[in-house]
Amino acid sequence: MKKLLKILSDITQDRQFFAGLIGVAILLLLVVFAPLITKYPADFYGPDSLARPGSPGHWLGTNHMGQDIWSMLVYGTRTSLWVAVVAAFISGSIGLLVGGVAGFFGGKTDMVISEIINIFMMIPDLFLIMLVVALFGNSLTNVMVIIGLTTWPRNAKLMRAQTLSLKERVFVAGARAMGENKNQILFKYIIPNGMYPVISNTTMSMAYAVLTEAALSFMGLGDPNVISWGQMINDGRNYITHAPWVSVLAGLAVVFTVLVFNLLGDGLNHILNPQKLQRGER
Repeated sequence: MKKLLKILSDITQDRQFFAGLIGVAILLLLVVFAPLITKYPADFYGPDSLARPGSPGHWLGTNHMGQDIWSMLVYGTRTSLWVAVVAAFISGSIGLLVGGVAGFFGGKTDMVISEIINIFMMIPDLFLIMLVVALFGNSLTNVMVIIGLTTWPRNAKLMRAQTLSLKERVFVAGARAMGENKNQILFKYIIPNGMYPVISNTTMSMAYAVLTEAALSFMGLGDPNVISWGQMINDGRNYITHAPWVSVLAGLAVVFTVLVFNLLGDGLNHILNPQKLQRGER
């Protein structure tokens, strides 16, 4: 109970994490209660084209197709969060496994994996994502998987550094003395104790996933069958001079979501700081 109270105290005292948590809660509420807080479905095309914000029935206005901007923003939240969560999970999982194996086994294994990581980090992420999307299609599933598969090297670098430090600790030596094999030590002791920096970095990479998906949709490489904020920005650019709300509101939604994930990740970095965890401050 005391430990739980301590964690809650840390959460409320870290302003960045607390602000990020509130932001995530707002986004989740929009996703869960989308049908209740929107008047129109996402695919509704009404007669009111480019209605201004504050118009009857459309408090944030409409686009050139008569679609309600508020409804599109809310349903676009589902797309962005889904992309962020799935891409971050793929990136974090691969990073933990690859970095853990490289740091723990060392030698030629570490050398080969490190070179592979360096090669991936030298290739511009967005260029690689655009290339793969162009080759294999622009479905939402492909976009999520590709973003995850191109962002794991940073997590692998972090996990490798953590593993190099942890494998020399006393508790690992004790596990070896007790007869536990290398796989048991890696998955029971190394990865669980070294994953905290990866968690915070993965949370921040969710912001990158949101930005990347929006950029792909803006360039016409996103999934045309889902509502996307990047797609909304692209649709509204032809009307930016006399109907700026179409692009501006979608852009603000992207900025808000990216800010939320950055605050959450930065706050997690404070709370899960390995040095503070070791000193018992967290």
